[in-house]
Amino acid sequence: MKSGFVSIVGRPNVGKSTLLNAILGQKVAITSDKPQTTRSQIRGVLNRPDTQIVFVDTPGIHRPRTLLGERLNKSASEMTSGVDVVCLVVDATAPIGPGDRFVAEKVPSNAIVVVNKTDIASPDDVVAQLARAAEQIDVSAYFPVSAVTGEGVDRLLAEIVSRLPEGPLWYPDDMVTDVPEAFWVAELVREQLLAVTNDELPHSIATRVVEWEWPRIRCEILVERESQKGIVIGHKGSVLKKVGMAVREQLPEGAYLELFVKVDKDWQRKAGALDRLGF
Repeated sequence: MKSGFVSIVGRPNVGKSTLLNAILGQKVAITSDKPQTTRSQIRGVLNRPDTQIVFVDTPGIHRPRTLLGERLNKSASEMTSGVDVVCLVVDATAPIGPGDRFVAEKVPSNAIVVVNKTDIASPDDVVAQLARAAEQIDVSAYFPVSAVTGEGVDRLLAEIVSRLPEGPLWYPDDMVTDVPEAFWVAELVREQLLAVTNDELPHSIATRVVEWEWPRIRCEILVERESQKGIVIGHKGSVLKKVGMAVREQLPEGAYLELFVKVDKDWQRKAGALDRLGF
């Protein structure tokens, strides 16, 4: 039996969560085109007859502007060591910049660079990006993949499996993720809010389930300003209604989801608020 832990790291918006979902063949992490969507370490478990791989999706490592950003960076940086394999994800369609190099300085020399988003890059651009990665990031292997189409994922997995040690089952063989149900529902709410709000507001939104008496679920949406509250609610509650409907479609039949919005001024910068939210 082979088993081990694999961390997925990189700067924001390179497709780490989409890659995790592609590897597992199902959705265990929310995704968005907004940077810094992932705020917690998300574990996904790939089970095969003779192998168990525990993947850890991490927040994007970035230049922090708030206490929340500092804590997210710390959480992600912790997963650049102490695991069996580190996958550093870079975007095939963007230059390898200071952010990528900053993350690369934190990973071990036997890490794997994953050049993602090959589905929206030309073959020549992918080859050029692989060459740039080899020049600028000194690690042991480089793999092009598309987390959206799945192209290249099997080859990447084969490389990861070849590096795993013999070991025990760390999780039951029927478990795909260790994410609690309440956390997952809160994440689904946030994912839908990311889809319908503007570019600045998403960073000011936090979600958490405060009551769970099945089938009734009550989810709190935090914002930092009174003006943001109206945006999240929408005209006559239109935004909340749209979000609630989209989330319920992903929940078991009969679920009753209640959403309410609360203002917690500058919660991203307050240690007490971050502690309550689990950051």
